Amino acid sequence: MNTLVKLHAAGMPALDVIRSMTSSAAEMLGWQDRVGTVEPGKFADLVAVSGNPLADITELEHVRFVMKDGKVVRNDLMKP
Repeated sequence: MNTLVKLHAAGMPALDVIRSMTSSAAEMLGWQDRVGTVEPGKFADLVAVSGNPLADITELEHVRFVMKDGKVVRNDLMKP
């Protein structure tokens, strides 16, 4: 069981788990002007999953799409 799942199992809402690894982490590092949210002027680093991680946090264990610096480095979403 990974840390994200453990946090959720301990009672942290899924949205707060996701925020802890994105916008909150960026703020703690002092990088909120570069990463942590999706908005113009920030690095285009994204992941996507097939399902809804708010309904099932374990979806985050099965990343199907990765974009790094605006370039797609993995795309399993279009595969049958």
